[in-house]
Amino acid sequence: MKRYVPVIAIALLASGGAYAQSINIGPGGVSVDPRTPHERSMDRQERYERMREREWRRANYRGDDCRTVTTERETPRGVVRRTTRVCD
Repeated sequence: MKRYVPVIAIALLASGGAYAQSINIGPGGVSVDPRTPHERSMDRQERYERMREREWRRANYRGDDCRTVTTERETPRGVVRRTTRVCD
């Protein structure tokens, strides 16, 4: 079985075509992501935008007994501000 894994990986790389595919070889086997690099980049960007929107909604939710707390602390690189919502 150990001899087949490198052969399978080489076969997948050789049959990949013009696109650089993402190939994962692990204990669960070999998996191939057939999307183009551009499609993978767009998926990452969409996931990032959804995550930021969720964070924005959570931060701007005006619930009962909530307040915004901003803490500042000095670091060697300058002042770091952290804003959090605290709901009692």
